[in-house]
Amino acid sequence: MGIAKIKLIDITSNTTHLDPVLSRFVDLREFHPVLASEILERVHGSTSFVAENPCQPLLQELDEIEKKYDLNLPDTEVRDYNYDFSEMYDYMSQIKESLGEEVNRIKELEDHIRKYKDALIQVKHIESLDIPLDDLFACEFVSIRFGRLPNDSVEKLRFFQSRPFVFKSFNTDANNSWCMYYTTDEYKREVDNIFSSLFFERIFIPDFVHGRPKEAAKALEEEIKQAQKMIDNYKSDIYDISCGCSNRLACIKSELLFLNRTFEAKKYVVGLGDKFTISGFVEEHNVPRIQAAFEDMKDTVEIEVQEADSDKRITPPTKLKNGWFSKPFGLFVEMYGLPGYKDIDPTPFVAITYSLLFGMMFGDLGQGLVLMLIGWLLYKYKGMRLGAVGVRIGLSSAIFGLIYGSVFGNEELLNPLFHALGFEEKPIHVMDSNFTMTLLIAAIGIGATLILIAMIFNIITLIRKKHYAELIASHNGLAGFTLYGFILVGVVLQMGLLIPVFNPITIGIFVGIPMLLIFFKEPIERKFHGHKMFPTGFGGFFVEGFFELFEIVLSYVTNTMSFLRVGGFILSHAGMMLVVMSLMEMVGGAGSIVVLIFGNIFVMALEGMIVGIQVLRLEFYEMFSRYYEGNGVAFNALNL
Repeated sequence: MGIAKIKLIDITSNTTHLDPVLSRFVDLREFHPVLASEILERVHGSTSFVAENPCQPLLQELDEIEKKYDLNLPDTEVRDYNYDFSEMYDYMSQIKESLGEEVNRIKELEDHIRKYKDALIQVKHIESLDIPLDDLFACEFVSIRFGRLPNDSVEKLRFFQSRPFVFKSFNTDANNSWCMYYTTDEYKREVDNIFSSLFFERIFIPDFVHGRPKEAAKALEEEIKQAQKMIDNYKSDIYDISCGCSNRLACIKSELLFLNRTFEAKKYVVGLGDKFTISGFVEEHNVPRIQAAFEDMKDTVEIEVQEADSDKRITPPTKLKNGWFSKPFGLFVEMYGLPGYKDIDPTPFVAITYSLLFGMMFGDLGQGLVLMLIGWLLYKYKGMRLGAVGVRIGLSSAIFGLIYGSVFGNEELLNPLFHALGFEEKPIHVMDSNFTMTLLIAAIGIGATLILIAMIFNIITLIRKKHYAELIASHNGLAGFTLYGFILVGVVLQMGLLIPVFNPITIGIFVGIPMLLIFFKEPIERKFHGHKMFPTGFGGFFVEGFFELFEIVLSYVTNTMSFLRVGGFILSHAGMMLVVMSLMEMVGGAGSIVVLIFGNIFVMALEGMIVGIQVLRLEFYEMFSRYYEGNGVAFNALNL
């Protein structure tokens, strides 16, 4: 559990074997490669194999062909080092040109059909005209207009009977009259203005329409039919071309994808003389799998396995591995930042404390079970990690709700259960005024305990990193733990149990000495590293150190008091549900059920969100800030 143990692997061979090695390398699973740029700047004489990738434009061209012509290329696997980019490009260009010609012909015919269909619609409306259209348009001194006129405008034409025009209607529908009018060229402008004022919409009969309207309609229909047949023939040609080239294009695509991966993989290759090395990290249990991948090349490829932190030029990545309960809470840890490889994984601690604090602040058996259900549905059907978190904090809320004896705000419903278990009453009365002070003190006690645990984590981390000066004198190290722990224990013993703890000797040892260590932390740290203790003089250090020490002592108080919000939200949640129950009694009848449902929904939505944010704040600011930096590098496997 926690951070997975990993190993550093160096794959080394002669540059003449680069392509065969890369062909195996790109298939490695669960392997975190190190970019060559991270090593080149620290190794004199090393070279990079990064070059312009010729596969990208070809893949882009192939993708365009596949999408544009709707080709469903079959999956295949081709790995050939005797590739010829020119031949691939020429073949793709030839196919693209052939398909393009057919598609262009189809587009021309579709435009042709669209024009003829538009003309057919117009001609259909004037089929009752039994005069050749060519004769009408050949008139030298008469202007003819075809179009449509709104039906209510037809009635208004009687006001213009004295004007020099002839109006003829051929067909009518619910809104318009399909018609024509003609006049002499002398009065054309005047008559056009009259019809324009009546909302006449002119329709132009194309030049390719000949004969009487009925004959023209038949000719247009025949032309459309012939064009559609030609389109079907061209589509058949496209299908034949696609079937004929799909296998070859699929092979080219597979080959290009493979070559693209090998070209991209060169950014991980570091050259030195006639040798090259690829470095990366892998989980310890996967090391044999990496070695097996190059087993048949053991005479030409050397696999060196080292400890993850053996090469100081490279930062080992972090891969979190946690159990069923704590794994979803990695979401919150990643929000803050991953732990370093040598750091403590806070995920299990976050899982326990977040669930505990949320359950205490949102304790209700019914609402907790509903939260569990919602979380399960979100995780099951939406894959939301926050849904998995909801299952766990919902369970915690239900457990605390059982202790509080609260079910959807009802504080009496579980009384028979407690009586059956031998209790005279439920264990905790949240709204009991005598319990309020106890609750707030308990919240402070829980917070102080969590802060001490966070300090212990920090001490362990500092020991691992061998930061001994900070371990001894830090306000989150041994000095801070001693100071804070003594004051807390002293307050409990002296004020709670009346055992005298605070006296000049204990205060001098457990308060004075730790505060002096914290005060002189930076000079002590400089001394450990062989530097001057007071580079800017003691006076300047004293003023700065005094205010820093004051801020640290103040932070102990504020961080501890911050946990009062736990008790406050316990009371707040119970108070809001008390309001809901009071409203139910006021409404009565069937309306009380509606108040109960919507009241619980409102409290769950509002209180749940606020409590979730507040607990996360306690995790980040009161605990993480004491022991966790979150500056780790994520383990990103090559195959992902």
